[in-house]
Amino acid sequence: MFSALLRRGGQALLTLLAAAVVVWSLQLVAPGDPARRVLGTLGFANPTDEQIAATRHELGLDVPAPQRFLRWLSDALTGSFGTSWRTGRPVTAELADRLPATLRLAVVALLFALVLAIPLALIAARWRGRVPDIGARTVMFLGAATPSFVVGTVVLELIVLRGGIGRVLADGSWGGAVLPAIPLALGAGAGWARVLRTSLVEVSDASFIQVSRGRGATPLRRLLVHAVPSALPALLAAIGLTVGSLLAGAAVVETVFTWPGIGRYLIEAIGARDVPVVQATVLLGVLGYVVVSTIVDGVTIAITGKAKR
Repeated sequence: MFSALLRRGGQALLTLLAAAVVVWSLQLVAPGDPARRVLGTLGFANPTDEQIAATRHELGLDVPAPQRFLRWLSDALTGSFGTSWRTGRPVTAELADRLPATLRLAVVALLFALVLAIPLALIAARWRGRVPDIGARTVMFLGAATPSFVVGTVVLELIVLRGGIGRVLADGSWGGAVLPAIPLALGAGAGWARVLRTSLVEVSDASFIQVSRGRGATPLRRLLVHAVPSALPALLAAIGLTVGSLLAGAAVVETVFTWPGIGRYLIEAIGARDVPVVQATVLLGVLGYVVVSTIVDGVTIAITGKAKR
């Protein structure tokens, strides 16, 4: 078990290093001169060559690329990502302002997704092949197939604008996270329900389930007491694998609901070609994905005694 955990940790570090290289390389392929863009945000519409040269030196653009990368990586390890080209504020400070709102949205969406996924999977597995199973699988299919921005737009139009429930301009509070969490939870919960149902159906045919049936255990007891614990690693794996899609969906949903989180911050930075902000937010997203995936792997290893394949 320890060797499997150690291997997962090494893979996580390699993933973060590769992501850091890719993220840093964004400044090499971004169009335009960063020095001119920074001077433009400061009000210098037609900067002189001396001003451009001084700004390039201040940004460290006058040193070789490998040296710039090592300096950037060293700063990133200490939590420093430079200054936003758009606002002139430290990127770390702006991320700190928006991170709590994104975490609130993620927590509420996670809870909603679990509330949707577990009952759907239990209903489908308990009445496999019958009408409840067909209905539950239909909900799973529709939830997984509908893009989050479509669900978000419908929620915004029907509930907020027409129903008068909630706010058009979200404030980042726990209560304000309820409606934006629905589009994220629907897609994730539907996917998790499908995985959990499949695992429950497979486990239900196992020999130890048949033994419990022979001992007189009711169908509900066989499902909840015997099948669910054995199917839990599959659900954990599904949660870990969908973290990336949740992060991508959060960026879209935050934009739809004007949620003051990191996802909307990233979309705005991409539109403004604010490379330091894009670098920081993408790397933070990769870090979140790696951390959650590593935790899920660790829990799965602890439960099953072996790493999931």
